[in-house]
Amino acid sequence: MNNMWARKSVESLRDEVDGSDRGLKRSLGVWNLIALGIGCIIGAGIFVLSGHAAAANAGPAVVLSFIAGAIVCVFAGLCYAELASSVPVAGSAYTYAYASLGQFIAWMIGWDLILEYALGATTVAIGWSGYVVSFLKNFGIYIPTMLTQGPWSYNALSGEWISTGNIINLPAALIVLITSWLLAIGTRESAQVNAVIVAVKLLVVITFIVLGWNAVDHQNWVTAGNPDGNFVPPIDEFGNFGWGGVLTGAGVVFFAYIGFDAVSCAAQEAKNPQRDMPRGIIGSLLICSVLYALVAYVLTGLVPYDKLSVPDPIAVAIDTLGLPWLAPIVKLGAIAGLTTVVLVLLLAQTRIFYSMSRDGLLPGIFSDVHKKFRTPFKATFFTGIVVAVLAGILPMGLVGELVSIGTLSAFVIVCIGVLMLRKTRPDLHRPFRVPAIWFVAPAGALSALFLMSGLPLDTWLRLLVWMALGVAIYFLYSARRVNSRPEL
Repeated sequence: MNNMWARKSVESLRDEVDGSDRGLKRSLGVWNLIALGIGCIIGAGIFVLSGHAAAANAGPAVVLSFIAGAIVCVFAGLCYAELASSVPVAGSAYTYAYASLGQFIAWMIGWDLILEYALGATTVAIGWSGYVVSFLKNFGIYIPTMLTQGPWSYNALSGEWISTGNIINLPAALIVLITSWLLAIGTRESAQVNAVIVAVKLLVVITFIVLGWNAVDHQNWVTAGNPDGNFVPPIDEFGNFGWGGVLTGAGVVFFAYIGFDAVSCAAQEAKNPQRDMPRGIIGSLLICSVLYALVAYVLTGLVPYDKLSVPDPIAVAIDTLGLPWLAPIVKLGAIAGLTTVVLVLLLAQTRIFYSMSRDGLLPGIFSDVHKKFRTPFKATFFTGIVVAVLAGILPMGLVGELVSIGTLSAFVIVCIGVLMLRKTRPDLHRPFRVPAIWFVAPAGALSALFLMSGLPLDTWLRLLVWMALGVAIYFLYSARRVNSRPEL
């Protein structure tokens, strides 16, 4: 295992992206990258997990949960921007870890990212299904419940699994397969579709904020568990709510901020990654953080927060406004928005597979590039099938928490990695440099760990089981295979 702690030099990483026929096609500009980030960030957090975190963890103070998540993202986003401009290679935190912390840590973070993106797409697809069902009801079209919900539900308050008697969440599975096909035929085409949908989505979100603002009623903060209508509800019998609930809520909704991480996965397809990656990452993050806080405030002001543990909380809020013409428009915007999130998460997942396969840590089939479309089409189809099955059978609350803890652990690695490269490669050309690096990077790592500490114990246990499986695969397969190749 003599390569276990081997690091890849930044120069060798750059040599891998020389634009050869075997490589990915460079077709994305700065606005494509910002749109990719917004396409992934504005979606699940607003349209799905905002309601879940409010109902189960933070109540109206979910606004503070989003703000806390945004602060962590500012630190991590700056670190991502420096690494993405210095190491413009597909693979996100996996690639950065390989360059700064070595092969084994890179494998573990890559394995973590596989969980993050696959379950992220699963969560969003389930939310997409909820909005589609609600949208069709506005036109008198009803899909049988047994085909729109999975066979189990998960009670986040008690941690109990409940059989629903349903068969499969068919709409959720179908949207995953459709977006996988779109990604397989071309990244530029996918990005163009994403940009159009992002414009529609932003218009819908702003419309919801403007029209809902005047209808906000703080009486909706008064519930059985919060008779005084406090902004931060008192702790209940399960130990939720209170300031601890705000922390837990921040960990839960943090899943929504992985959009800028997904931007970094497209570095190898950016036209000018050194210049455009930092702009894409930071630009998308700043725009979305403001919108998140505003939507969370309006949402809990329109609907009692204990009624928001549904796949389509914005749809529920819209229905309370008494504007029948607005409901289908906003729901359609939510459907479009969640579609882009599924697309970007699946793109990021396949690029992680691509990078790990190129390094020999995964089978070579995952780095096969289509001769015409110049996309990792086999990895795309494999990911699409697996995620479609998961979206069809798993409950939303469970997978959302797993994605959040996976995202936060990736951020810890990136913040540490940027410090390591500053020490080991002070001569490295850095088109973007993190200001006050010795404060920002440690603050990013520690704040991410702080949010992780607020997530439920069973979420930690599931993560540990997944990571233990990753360790076994590394030593039984990946390390042996990569060590048969020349030294890095």
